[in-house]
Amino acid sequence: MANTLLMPKATAVWLVDNTALSFDQIAQFCKLHPLEVKAIADGEASQGIKGMDPVMTGQLSREEIAKGEADVNHVLKLSEPKVRVPESKRRTTRYTPLSKRQDRPNAILWLVKNHPELKDAQISRLVGTTKATIEQIRERTHWNSANLTPMDPVTLGLCSQIDLDLEVQRASRGLPPAPAAGESLLPASVTETMEVHDRNPDGYDDELDADAVFAKLSSLKSATPDEDEE
Repeated sequence: MANTLLMPKATAVWLVDNTALSFDQIAQFCKLHPLEVKAIADGEASQGIKGMDPVMTGQLSREEIAKGEADVNHVLKLSEPKVRVPESKRRTTRYTPLSKRQDRPNAILWLVKNHPELKDAQISRLVGTTKATIEQIRERTHWNSANLTPMDPVTLGLCSQIDLDLEVQRASRGLPPAPAAGESLLPASVTETMEVHDRNPDGYDDELDADAVFAKLSSLKSATPDEDEE
């Protein structure tokens, strides 16, 4: 990432108000025209702009300002940033080694069978193939369809498990959630139309009668012969 000055006009406002640097020095440091710096000093081009201290942001040192104030010909230099932000690399098509390209159709067949929700573009990103090849394998018109065997692309080393899970998660966002295993509550539209059946249609009282229970036990005891009398 190139080392550039943040908020050039706000920095110029601060340098005009707080230093004795010349207009040319400020203009060169802030990448502005000297007349624009002069307009800032006259209050014509700085309305609503709050000055920003480049010393506080670590982009200019006090020593560098002192050198510029002592020498009109001194060119101010930006301080080296303390943190380097790497440039983002442009994403390119996944490269597949020659030794693994022969396994790519097997991986495509595995993805088509086990993850039908994946789009062709997602499969292409995972294993580095073309949409025409995916369509041929899906329609069983590939020249080697008879010899293909579904194989996990993660096991083959064509993609990582994290990339595969991410693509599957993206493809499943628009799909309805899978029903949970086991019993579930019926919707209200179904339960409202169901008939209520009486658990005791004959009017029999489910409460236990203690006298009837003891009488039945006594009859069972008297009917059982006493083994001790033998």
